Amino acid sequence: MRVAIVGAGVAGLVTAKVLSRVGHSVVVFDRTPDVGGVWSETRRYPGVTTQSPRDTYAFSDFPMPPSLPEWPTGAQVQEYLAGYVSHFGLAPLLRLNTPVTRAEPTADGWSVDGSEFDHLVVANGVFSAPALPVYEGFADFSAAGGRLCAASDFHDARSVAGQHVLVVGYGKSSCDVAVEVSRFAVSTDVVARQVLWKVPRRIGGVVNFKYLLLTRLGEALFEWQHLRGVERFLHGRGAPIRRRMLGSVENVTVKQYRLRELDLVPDGGIENIVRGAIGLVTDGFYEQVADGRITVRRDRVIKRLLEKDGAPHAELSDGTVLRADTVVCATGYRQEIPFLPSSVRSLLVDGRGNYRLYRQIHPVDVPRLSFAGYNSSFFSPLSAEMGALWIAALLAGEVALPPAEEMRAQVDGRIEFMDSATSGHHCHGTKVIPFSMHNIDEILGDVGLDVPRRVRFQQWLGPVDPRSYRRVTARFEERFRQ
Repeated sequence: MRVAIVGAGVAGLVTAKVLSRVGHSVVVFDRTPDVGGVWSETRRYPGVTTQSPRDTYAFSDFPMPPSLPEWPTGAQVQEYLAGYVSHFGLAPLLRLNTPVTRAEPTADGWSVDGSEFDHLVVANGVFSAPALPVYEGFADFSAAGGRLCAASDFHDARSVAGQHVLVVGYGKSSCDVAVEVSRFAVSTDVVARQVLWKVPRRIGGVVNFKYLLLTRLGEALFEWQHLRGVERFLHGRGAPIRRRMLGSVENVTVKQYRLRELDLVPDGGIENIVRGAIGLVTDGFYEQVADGRITVRRDRVIKRLLEKDGAPHAELSDGTVLRADTVVCATGYRQEIPFLPSSVRSLLVDGRGNYRLYRQIHPVDVPRLSFAGYNSSFFSPLSAEMGALWIAALLAGEVALPPAEEMRAQVDGRIEFMDSATSGHHCHGTKVIPFSMHNIDEILGDVGLDVPRRVRFQQWLGPVDPRSYRRVTARFEERFRQ
């Protein structure tokens, strides 16, 4: 088939690699001048690094170089993805600096900006458009010289030298930006609607967090939709054990970063971390709060922007007025597919903005269309790679799809479950954290492949290693090339 892929990030690249290696003719479109998606030079904010360690944030057949740091920078991840393109000869498939403006279904496939394809894969990333707040008083604030921007549009920390900066949000990106900004700004304030639990990169300064959350046991600490085996025990009779495991991390985190002294202990226990979007501690953040270089304004929001005494300011919800030459908003993203007609979008997205995708890939009511990377996880490259195998199997007629009504019911049930499990922090149905391995297991079950039992057992006690899935991908490609 002739396949169009929209997006040259992690998911778009691995889908292009898998589909081209099993015989399809693939074209990848991306609006940026480089590959990488969220890691593109056009979108990287100062201080951005991976959430997952180097060895877990990789494709099965292309590990990250051991020379990279444990948590690679955004530039290093982009270089890794460019190396992936070179290694697998994907460059001829790429159409960079080529935004897709219109993709329309036809009788036999899709028309993408006038070119005809048999199948369309949407891989434009679950962080496709920053959700920039609209504040009262912006016109006066701007006229006074104030700058308001999304974190993904903020590229140079030195640009705020001598300024007073507000960073909105308390996720990883806001803390990353705050640490970098505080090196140059006169003052750096973080305005946090809610203070969230964050996981130390090294618990107690020693144990890498991957031994806690990037194992099957770590995933089992959070209640899955369908419990069985060890999971049923941990959420039944073994619940006290599970709570003690999480509670010990909570106690260590509070002491390690002196959260009580800083008045930054979140409401509720760390067991609810999944409900607030799991994030890692940014190196140096709490230390700079303790030193007074960063001030966290917890449980507050910006009420309005204004001009005061000829300078830009911001008024917070508690009445505090702060000088604010630059306001950087790390306030999340909207998932947008503007290149698809509204008639198609209405079949893909429910009234609350949730993407209704079977296995996070397949839209039940739109033929010849797949989504890649809409199973964003702790292991995003591996999750996207396994999703690419599923798409290839679907195109070959090797996925036994349930009846449409059954798929719709499963999709609705999964969205309802994730809403409850994460308090809506599943990016409108496009993120599977913390249930990364459950999603991979479902995908591989559909295509009749899996890692050996001994590997699955090892994954219960040790971090999941994408390299253990290398043979899965190789066997799949060999099977479909025959």
